[in-house]
Amino acid sequence: MSDIHLDSAVLAALQDVMEDEYPALLDTYLADSEERLRLLRQTLRDADAQGLRLAAHSFKGSCSNMGAPTLAGLCKQLEEVARREALAEAPELTERIEREFAIVRILFKAERQRYRT
Repeated sequence: MSDIHLDSAVLAALQDVMEDEYPALLDTYLADSEERLRLLRQTLRDADAQGLRLAAHSFKGSCSNMGAPTLAGLCKQLEEVARREALAEAPELTERIEREFAIVRILFKAERQRYRT
């Protein structure tokens, strides 16, 4: 089974709800996600398990809301690793999150291109 990077049903629902504000939502998600990744890396560098858990939890929610299920799942795994304070597992998982976000970023930027004004 292949990973689903973006859930088209979630995107369609967001388009319906947000209407003309949909492009701004995409822009906000992308900018916010960059900051969330920075926070994941920082808490990992600081060996701050609680901070990492909270950052992963927060990123998981935004990814889920935006229809990025694979990315949300990876964040959930990182959240659980941090909850267990098994920080030795966190670098590889954080790298997987960064790789998946790179794919999601490209897909959202392509989605955003459809709404150029």
